[in-house]
Amino acid sequence: MTKLFEVPLYPYKWSDDQGAAAPVRHPVVIIGAGPVGLAMAIDLAQSDIPVVVLDDNERVSVGSRAICFSKRSLEIFDRLGCGDEMVSKGVVWNTGKVFFSDRQVYAFDLLPEEGHKRPAFINLQQYYCELYLVERIRALQAEGKPVEIRGGNRVANLQNHDDHTLVTVETHEGAYNIEADWLIACDGAGSPARRMLDLDFVGRVFEDNFLIADVVMKADFPTERWFWFDPPFNKDQSALLHKQPDGVWRIDLQLGWEVDKDEEKKAENVVPRLRQMLGPDVEFDLEWVSIYTFQCRRMEKFRHGRVIFAGDSAHQVSPFGARGANSGFQDVDNLAWKLKLVLQDKAPETLLDSYGFERELAADENILQSSRSTDFITPKSEMSRIFRDAVLDLSEHHSFARPLVNSGRLSVPAIYDGSSLNGEDQVDLPARTRPGSPAIDAPLGKSWLVDSLGDRFVLLGFGVEVPEKCDVLGVQIEGRSLPETEIGPEIKERYLGDLEAAVYLFRPDQHVAARWRDFDADKLAIAFKKAIGKGEQSA
Repeated sequence: MTKLFEVPLYPYKWSDDQGAAAPVRHPVVIIGAGPVGLAMAIDLAQSDIPVVVLDDNERVSVGSRAICFSKRSLEIFDRLGCGDEMVSKGVVWNTGKVFFSDRQVYAFDLLPEEGHKRPAFINLQQYYCELYLVERIRALQAEGKPVEIRGGNRVANLQNHDDHTLVTVETHEGAYNIEADWLIACDGAGSPARRMLDLDFVGRVFEDNFLIADVVMKADFPTERWFWFDPPFNKDQSALLHKQPDGVWRIDLQLGWEVDKDEEKKAENVVPRLRQMLGPDVEFDLEWVSIYTFQCRRMEKFRHGRVIFAGDSAHQVSPFGARGANSGFQDVDNLAWKLKLVLQDKAPETLLDSYGFERELAADENILQSSRSTDFITPKSEMSRIFRDAVLDLSEHHSFARPLVNSGRLSVPAIYDGSSLNGEDQVDLPARTRPGSPAIDAPLGKSWLVDSLGDRFVLLGFGVEVPEKCDVLGVQIEGRSLPETEIGPEIKERYLGDLEAAVYLFRPDQHVAARWRDFDADKLAIAFKKAIGKGEQSA
């Protein structure tokens, strides 16, 4: 087992807050130093927003846990300053294969088009993801950015007030109180913060269990996602195989509902299952084992006064589709820039309600897709199983059946259709880059379009002259005019369609806010006001 589990990355140390005569007020307090909490801290600190992260642990998570990080998450990591580390260590993959019994029925490519900086997915153990995020925080601290991680600090109680939250923190040297203008709960699926505020999930718990095993072995399986329906080594169930760094392989085996979880996790029961799958000649070591139950649930509302929930504390989905951690990073992407503007008095507090609308919409989409995957993987009736098996048989030779096969619809970024922040959308431009959609990457000279957007409002003129700087309501919008020589076929297909020119306004989370055929300063001002919650429909 990796020694990384044993190293305290943010060990407990005494804080001046513990000796203060009255609770010290902080602009932002984050509960949870998992991937989502750490990413949130980085996003805020990069914008000079003071932030304190509290966690009762001092180390990375044990076991690989979340391993599949999507292209959109990698683009967010790039914006947070740690994308290269993740991709360099991770196992890159774009191809998935589906098997029925002992035969392959088809394969698919998750990124079939050229012109993207990042791959469809990387596989990387969660503990490495956490390590690189902590290292990024340390680098920001060295630059003088206002971010602090307090390990060994367990949040014991919350009191939500109109203008702050009172946080009671317990340590081995005693308890202390602090106040947070804004508290962000990133404390996982079991969220103590959620329980402290007497809040709960709504949704479905599916009657099925899956065994997760991290196996260290030398194997010649290709770097692909392999999913089996009814394999010979796990009859009437399913299985999943992923390659990770350091010779570690993730194996998921469906167990069924009525199992003794404690017994199933014992090595003497796990090893024979793996031996049946891998064969008698493959040498392997068991690194980590866990059992999970399919759950597709979320909080009814992600914002509760001065407390905002993100990541697994706000929503849960079954793991097939890699929609858990990836949606958590999109929560970060959506919330941080809005909170920054509110704290700087450049946007109304109601802007944070749009975080609820947009990310609750995304959670519903993830839950819908995850529930459909679960129902296909684990049929609830004999008729459902007959239908599923017929679809799998047909998909081997008939392409029309392949879209019906659902071994997990893999994570894609949310499009915020219907958001009150969306501005004008002039017709005849490509639907995939409409307002509410995330930027789609494309080559831009010797760089990449998504990298050029950063974490600020950006106005891009494709074949149209736009101002280099626009100041609207005290917020600076950076403009860039792209001449025809920089507009390659990828940009034309993704942003122009049949038109020769267009203007796009991007939000700091790199989602499209509005777009037009030509630049108009008045239209820009109207769209910007909407994007920060000051438009007529957002008042």
